[in-house]
Amino acid sequence: MVAGSPAFHPLGEARRVGTPAHTGSGATRSGARNDFSGWHKHQGSPQGGRSPKKGASFEERDHREALGRSRGGYGTKVCVIADGHGQAISFALAPGQAHELPLAPAMLNSLPAIPLWVVADKSYASDAFREHIWDMGARPAIPTKRRDAPVSCPKWAYRCRHLVENLWARLKEWRAVATRYEKTAASFLAVIHIAATADWIKF
Repeated sequence: MVAGSPAFHPLGEARRVGTPAHTGSGATRSGARNDFSGWHKHQGSPQGGRSPKKGASFEERDHREALGRSRGGYGTKVCVIADGHGQAISFALAPGQAHELPLAPAMLNSLPAIPLWVVADKSYASDAFREHIWDMGARPAIPTKRRDAPVSCPKWAYRCRHLVENLWARLKEWRAVATRYEKTAASFLAVIHIAATADWIKF
């Protein structure tokens, strides 16, 4: 998801990654999503056969550590909000099978300023989400799904979505971002923050 406009200034503090993200599959923060699956299977990894800590079930552990099985395999879904320059503002983690839409409203609410436009792909196509964007004072640029009634989505605004795709291309140059090796969600999120900070510095 891209929040901004052609003349949009970074929403976070200057030269810093913005508000920290939360983990989980519920209503936390979000933006655009990427599914990091197919990581190396090695002893001690989260998907190994070791027992969960302190009597917790494997389902509770997977929820806590943002792990889940999707069509691409066993992994984590990473969501991001970027500003109008294509720089990361905040991230959120969710299990691989979780949908990204429930994460979006809380993440938009955490922005330090109201953007002019909120650009997102069809996975965020929801009348309730568009209403939320209008209510916060921004304008949605989200295309409709095939069976939905048509809504306004200016093509010139939606073209800005490539900014978040370019952001992910840069972040995935870090092997530890493209493939999750960390056992805990907090450690994996820290790696992503380091990569995003380095991207801010180069900008």
